[in-house]
Amino acid sequence: MPLKRLEHLNTKDCLWMYILRILKDKPMHAYSVRKEIKKRFGFTPGTMTAYKVLYSLKTKGLVRKKIEGRKNIYSITQKGRNNLRKAIQFYRSRINLLK
Repeated sequence: MPLKRLEHLNTKDCLWMYILRILKDKPMHAYSVRKEIKKRFGFTPGTMTAYKVLYSLKTKGLVRKKIEGRKNIYSITQKGRNNLRKAIQFYRSRINLLK
């Protein structure tokens, strides 16, 4: 039971990190982001959850949105890269504490 909770807290509750990591590689639309999360990280966020997180990231200046035809294409900003780097450093420091 504790492991399941840990997995949930570090996947769906921290979805923003996964999205930023994917957008670091290349810009894409929300549907593709969800598919890429499944492919790379092994879980699928809810449809609306991914859109809500992208909207929140855009509002905070961590991603930008560009409209191409009928699709909204998201890309990571420098502020988003900085936040992702800090999140990775946080997890690395916690792992080192557990060794």
